[in-house]
Amino acid sequence: MLIQFNFKNFKSFRDEVSLDLSATKITEHEEHIVEIANDKLLRVAAIYGANASGKSNVYNAFEYMTYYVLESFKFGDEDGRRRKKEEDYQKVIPFLFDENSRNQETTFEVFYVDNAEQTGKIYQYGFSLKDSEVVEEWLYSKAKTARNTYRTIFYRKSGEELEMNGFGKNHVENIKSALNKESLIVSLGAKLRIAKLKKVRDWFLENEVVNFGDPAENYFRSRMLPQGFVTSKDIQKNVVEYFSSFDESIQDFSVEEIPQEDGKETEKNYQIDTFHKMADSDKTVSISLSQESNGTLKMFALYPSLKEVLEHGAVLFVDELNARLHPLLVRNIILTFLSPEINTKNAQLIFTTHDVWQFSNELLRRDEIWMVDKKQDGASDLYSLVEFKDEEGIKIRRDEVNAKKYMTGSYGAIPALKPMKMLRGGTGDGE
Repeated sequence: MLIQFNFKNFKSFRDEVSLDLSATKITEHEEHIVEIANDKLLRVAAIYGANASGKSNVYNAFEYMTYYVLESFKFGDEDGRRRKKEEDYQKVIPFLFDENSRNQETTFEVFYVDNAEQTGKIYQYGFSLKDSEVVEEWLYSKAKTARNTYRTIFYRKSGEELEMNGFGKNHVENIKSALNKESLIVSLGAKLRIAKLKKVRDWFLENEVVNFGDPAENYFRSRMLPQGFVTSKDIQKNVVEYFSSFDESIQDFSVEEIPQEDGKETEKNYQIDTFHKMADSDKTVSISLSQESNGTLKMFALYPSLKEVLEHGAVLFVDELNARLHPLLVRNIILTFLSPEINTKNAQLIFTTHDVWQFSNELLRRDEIWMVDKKQDGASDLYSLVEFKDEEGIKIRRDEVNAKKYMTGSYGAIPALKPMKMLRGGTGDGE
């Protein structure tokens, strides 16, 4: 489980911020708490903020950290030739609106418990980038029985000797000989099949990072088929049951492979049809899956990610979860993660949203609701509702009507609106 995600100097976030999924000492919804590794953790975090406040940059920061862990073994020089292609390399973007920050490193860090180990061991992993260079990288661990003592697995800093503890001599020599300034030790070590490092890479690999604010990703994911969907009627039946949680009219699927022209061996394509119950008889009628509503297509696109993270106890981080979905359907997804009967592996859902229906103390704890606000100097800030204090220094009560107070601007993180007088009719340039 993710305990904490910290980052600094990334896009609109100049100062270090922390998305902390540790439960605070408040008394509402105590059934939401998971006790693991001598800590009390939460399964859900909802992130709110105005347009252009930077809330999607929280998602982008986690997405970028994941990308760099999974891909950076490809970056750098080999025999004087460039191994990475510019189109495959995403350069980190610092806070650009002051001269100091734009020339400083960007830092990402996670604290997490690896659910797959079942030992309660906590890992602290992070790195700092400046331009195209890894200037620092670290991996520490703490046993469940230890209080606050972390053990150094490795520590790397530009210009200093690499420290690696508990690795075989061959592994250390292989890392040193293959490592370049743009690659992470975790990424390279996983490629070299070093178990300790592959385990960290695999934690990021099992997490799902989904951007439903991106039309291209929406289109791509709506055409991805769940694993085994083509050949297994059991999996198709499971998807039908999943759809029945919000639409009982879909009864079945049919899947047919589309023949390729001229016998070309390319990626296989399939025609997917859904069967719907007719209103006036027991018969069904089929339509192409592509003709289903945008909401149905989005739920179809979400199914593989939901299934994977719930089976493995991983993290699902979604940008714009509410896009094209009814608020009650969003609530049902949240309740799925909050349910210990369904979410038996303690998977976590982190999502950005504008959906005030979920901004409720009846559904979420104050430490499960997070706000992103942009300050006057253009830098974004991240804080939970339980941390928020009004102008008189008073914290939010557990019985406040959160959605109403949020919409009136009591907690910040909403747009400051002005009348759109520039759109007034009958005022041409000549008047």
